[in-house]
Amino acid sequence: MLKFVKGNLENIDGVEIYPIISLLIFFVFFAALFWWVFTAKKSHIAEVSKIPLNDNTLNSNN
Repeated sequence: MLKFVKGNLENIDGVEIYPIISLLIFFVFFAALFWWVFTAKKSHIAEVSKIPLNDNTLNSNN
């Protein structure tokens, strides 16, 4: 199976750029996520972390 894919990819001009683009997208996404985590307001993080424990939500079973 890999031989089939590799053989087809060798015939495409400029195919070597796709792994580089994928790596850059991966790196930029996680760098942005890392930046957001460390710059987020602590009050927002505390508020969001209590959402699962909030008893004021409507229960659909009632």
